Amino acid sequence: MKNITPFASGARALLALSLFALSFFSLSLTAPVSAQQTSDDIPANAVARSYGSGWQCDRGFRQDGNVCNRVVVPDNGYATDSDYGRIWDCHRGFVAKDESCIAIPVPANGYLSASGDHWRCDRGYRQVAEECIAVKIPAHAFLTDTAFGAGWQCERGFNKQNDTCVAVNIPAHGYLSDTAYGPGWKCDRGYAVSGASCVQVKVPADGYLNADGDGWKCDRGYRRKGDACNAVTMPENAHLDYSGQAWECTRPYVKQGERCELR
Repeated sequence: MKNITPFASGARALLALSLFALSFFSLSLTAPVSAQQTSDDIPANAVARSYGSGWQCDRGFRQDGNVCNRVVVPDNGYATDSDYGRIWDCHRGFVAKDESCIAIPVPANGYLSASGDHWRCDRGYRQVAEECIAVKIPAHAFLTDTAFGAGWQCERGFNKQNDTCVAVNIPAHGYLSDTAYGPGWKCDRGYAVSGASCVQVKVPADGYLNADGDGWKCDRGYRRKGDACNAVTMPENAHLDYSGQAWECTRPYVKQGERCELR
């Protein structure tokens, strides 16, 4: 039996390791490529998604199976980025109808809205059907900015009657009001409305004008009866209640009819 020197044994081991590495490298070159997407997998008119996997069609194209077909955009329209439904829209001043973009007919004295998909009338004009008709402003009136109503309002001191502004007839002891409703006038403090006139409020003894000045109330300790203020009559062991116009029993007394008694 031949003696194998340590040097020969190490050389053989090194040779075997080299052959193994070379074999592994050759296998790796012939092995199939991992399932990563390549440019060959992406159809024409498409790009790889910026996130995740897969691809998406370019703007103006729509996916149909594994291809991207060009979207037919009508005149006065443009392609959108939508993946669903209609993927085109109309330019400002046009509206979609079937597969076309139809111009919005803007009448005289009108203008396109900010969104560009409808029109409005200039100030001083109101929409009637498909036209903008000038607002007829009567004497003593002015234009309003609201889209509702007549488009005008009467000046202060005038009331609207049909299509005219009529001067407010202010009675004695009255003054112009700032409200757009009612007769257009109010009575001075101490007077109350009576038909088309202002009549003086008659405050009885032990009474005073209310906060609005068009009526009266009784002082505390008095109760209204007709046109007078009568003193509240209290039994023993009673006191005025919170209203000041009636009484209640003082504890521990309780009300029994018109008296306060202990139980």
